[in-house]
Amino acid sequence: MYLSKLKKKGKISTPSKGIYELGSISLFNPEVSSSLKKIHNKIKREFPYIIFCVWDSAWLNDLMQHQPFKHYMVVEVEKDASEPVFGFLNETLKNVFLNPDEEIFNRYIQNLDEVVIVKNLVSEAPLMETQKIVIPALEKLLVDMLTDTNLFSAQQNETEFIMNIAMEKFAINELKMKRYALRRNRENEVEKLINISLAKKQ
Repeated sequence: MYLSKLKKKGKISTPSKGIYELGSISLFNPEVSSSLKKIHNKIKREFPYIIFCVWDSAWLNDLMQHQPFKHYMVVEVEKDASEPVFGFLNETLKNVFLNPDEEIFNRYIQNLDEVVIVKNLVSEAPLMETQKIVIPALEKLLVDMLTDTNLFSAQQNETEFIMNIAMEKFAINELKMKRYALRRNRENEVEKLINISLAKKQ
């Protein structure tokens, strides 16, 4: 119970199972914009029983050297509900896209502002809650960055740098990240980036 309290306060972190690190470490707690909150609450009211999360691609900007010109608001929702949620949001919002591929990104999305992307949520993806809003855990975003290369196109040249800064700045649960990476077939890439980051600490 005491260890759990220390972890919540950011006094210790658990990079892997049974291992604790001392030191004041920041917890990933991004600022959720009013627009994103409205989207979340709107979906929650209309579809109270589905599993979903919302996030903004700008949340990774603080981990990058070069700042992207554009950012996207993203809604990830369990596969069976993605079509209904897309249809619902499309009634009241502009520039809503469902599971866009590379062609859609290049032809439409990159030329638009205030884009909302609805995509399928991978089962058992690590999620968290902040301000009563369900968002992805940082471990999920770091793995997705290696998988969803269209959505994370701005980050592709900085994956090593981003992982390094993330592990320096925030409490990262390596076990959670590796488990999710396995589900996304990116365990080797994640393992390599973690090892590079750990080597730089020494």
